[in-house]
Amino acid sequence: MDTILASASVSISDLKKNPSRVILEAEGAPVAILNHNKPSAYLVPAETFEAVLEKLEEYELATLVEDRADEASVKVSLDEL
Repeated sequence: MDTILASASVSISDLKKNPSRVILEAEGAPVAILNHNKPSAYLVPAETFEAVLEKLEEYELATLVEDRADEASVKVSLDEL
């Protein structure tokens, strides 16, 4: 059986019937969307999705900084820019 990574879940059929109700009842929490009792998607509030994307970008930038930490630096004056 697949792990459901949300405290609430709804079938695709019920979601189609009244998506606004599902969003309202979730009270900002993620909702697992089930297809044949298996998670096929997660419905998350826009604010949560934006925060996840921001954290992912921060992680990618941190990884880039770590990868470049040992590279030789190049001195540049402001006049050269």
